[in-house]
Amino acid sequence: MADETDRINHTDHVRQRRAVVAKWTLLANRVGYLVLALAVAIFIIAFAIGFSSTLATTVVVCLVISFVLLAPSIVLGYAVKAAEREDVENNL
Repeated sequence: MADETDRINHTDHVRQRRAVVAKWTLLANRVGYLVLALAVAIFIIAFAIGFSSTLATTVVVCLVISFVLLAPSIVLGYAVKAAEREDVENNL
């Protein structure tokens, strides 16, 4: 009985941790895509008015920030979804 209670509590902690990771990955996805859209908008503006070093640097910085945010958040988001799906399939 005690082992079963420990297993249930452990599962709850794992699911709580997954929920926290899912929340942060959702935020990182939103911010990452927002910064990517900003980079595209700045690129279009720079293309229309003429590139300067400041605009080019801003586009590159926005792209780097978006890639740094999006790459791990997409992978972790899929990992959380797969883990939850596996728990449901295994009736945990």
